[in-house]
Amino acid sequence: MAPVGNNPLGTFLPLILLVVVFYFLLIRPQRKRQQEQVQMQNSLSPGARVMTTTGLFATVVALQDDDVVLEVAPGVETRWTKAAIGRVLTPVDEVTSEETVTDGSDTGNGDDTSTKQS
Repeated sequence: MAPVGNNPLGTFLPLILLVVVFYFLLIRPQRKRQQEQVQMQNSLSPGARVMTTTGLFATVVALQDDDVVLEVAPGVETRWTKAAIGRVLTPVDEVTSEETVTDGSDTGNGDDTSTKQS
C-alpha cells in the first residue's frame, strides 16, 4: 500500500480546483461585464440619454475621441470621458428614475426636526 502523503497530484489538486472556481465565479463574469461596458460606451451617439457613474443624468451632445460632451440642462454642457458613462437610459429607465426622485421627497416618519424649537 502506497503512502497517501507522497502523491503530488493529491497535494496540488485542491489548489488547482480553487483557481478554477475563482476563474469561473469571479474573473470570467467581471471580464464579460467590462466588455459590455466598453461596447456600450463605444456605441454612444448624440441625443442618447445617459447616466454617469456618479449619478448625473444628461443627454449626449457630441463625441470627441475619448470624450463625451453632455448637456445636463438647457445650455449647460460639460465634458466627460467615455469611461464615466455608467449606462444608457431607455424611456422605461427615465420614468422609473423620475418617479424615484419625486416620490422620495417625503420620508413619511412624521418627525420634522427642522421645524422643532428648543
